[in-house]
Amino acid sequence: MVHIRELDPSGSPLAYYGYELRRAREAAGLTQGQLGSIVFCTGSLIGQIETASKVPQRELSERLDAALGTGGLFSRLVGLVLRSQLPSWFQPYAEMEAKAAYISTYQCQLVYGLLQTEDYARAVLGVEGGRLDEMVAARLERQRILARERPPVLWVVLDEAVLHRQIGSREVMREQLVHLLGLFGKPWMELQVLPFSVGQHTGLMGSFNLLRFDDRPDLYYSENYDSGHMTANPQVIRERSVGYARLQAEALSPRESAALIARVMEERHGEQAGPEARSVAEVVVQRKQRR
Repeated sequence: MVHIRELDPSGSPLAYYGYELRRAREAAGLTQGQLGSIVFCTGSLIGQIETASKVPQRELSERLDAALGTGGLFSRLVGLVLRSQLPSWFQPYAEMEAKAAYISTYQCQLVYGLLQTEDYARAVLGVEGGRLDEMVAARLERQRILARERPPVLWVVLDEAVLHRQIGSREVMREQLVHLLGLFGKPWMELQVLPFSVGQHTGLMGSFNLLRFDDRPDLYYSENYDSGHMTANPQVIRERSVGYARLQAEALSPRESAALIARVMEERHGEQAGPEARSVAEVVVQRKQRR
């Protein structure tokens, strides 16, 4: 293990975080064990973070700021650290996604990353193995843009196959569908389901996203197994915008989409869902019907 005094803070966001943590801890006159006791973790974990061998989590970063009086330094740095855990080919898109004023997405296989529950994301990312906790934390960090005072407008079209494909256990999938139902009625978001009955459609080439900004050209994004493609080519933007408009027109209305999600949840997961989950679905559908 590289000695902490040799850690280069310019090496990576994680190295910079570790360097600053050690500096702040020593300035406070605390050992790693003492600081760990204050922030409810082990001294070993503090040491691993200081040597850039462990990725810090947001909750711990907030506790470190409170314990060390660093004015939110680690709460700010942890965002950079977690984004750096995303695949290198995906990071440029994630940066633009965080700046977008309007996001339109069509998803044919999975729930869009910004709408995934933690357990659903863990099941998706666990297929590849690797540093699963870090990858899940990075995905959840992306979702923080939806908690802003002014979140981006988000329009989501999900293929019906997304609802039927079981990701993780039945319980994981049920909770994911309950989460989607809870998003209906958000003033900054619309969710539609493209039913199987549509047949052939303009999204058959695969999932894609369109990003719009207040001060820069629109972007189109798509990806394959291990790479992403992003372009601001006006012709591509024009073609895919028309294609997306057709998907919106062919998809079920938000009210009908909520009803379909609730029905799939009951039919495929009803035995384990329990009355509380069904009541959530019923309330959401009734709310949409009154709008």
